[in-house]
Amino acid sequence: MRVGICPGSFDPVTNGHVDIFERASKLVDKLIVAVLDNPNKKPLFTMEERVELIRKSVGHIPNVEVDGASGGLLYKYANSKNSRIIIRGLRALSDFEYEFQRALLLKKIDNDLETVFIMTNAKYSFVSSSGVRELATFGGQLKDLVPECIEERVRKHVYKKFE
Repeated sequence: MRVGICPGSFDPVTNGHVDIFERASKLVDKLIVAVLDNPNKKPLFTMEERVELIRKSVGHIPNVEVDGASGGLLYKYANSKNSRIIIRGLRALSDFEYEFQRALLLKKIDNDLETVFIMTNAKYSFVSSSGVRELATFGGQLKDLVPECIEERVRKHVYKKFE
């Protein structure tokens, strides 16, 4: 069974993320969306909240599993899930430079892991979690930026954090 892992902080999950999950799920038998804590970021949503929001957003994709993966190194997590494939979404050249360096480091640590890059759909090329958080903070429109099933929850949560 080919198991792919799509890691990220997903704070919050966006339509761009969901698009990558949908497309990546066609490349593997099982796709694990691994919700990670990024030590360089202070998340607005807890790990449990992010897992819940993603689960609501990917319920229509039958071979996707969502898992909170706090602490530890990605290669160890991948090994624990019997995965040899890491899937990363790319929006811009700057994403590629950053992710390329990470992929090379991962390859140095575990030569059996492969990183697959999926380019974003052009209609999501400007969508980022940080942009969504900023827009929501000031009461901006989130329609078409985050999954409809979580839009109101994101708006209320983000706005409440900044009151």
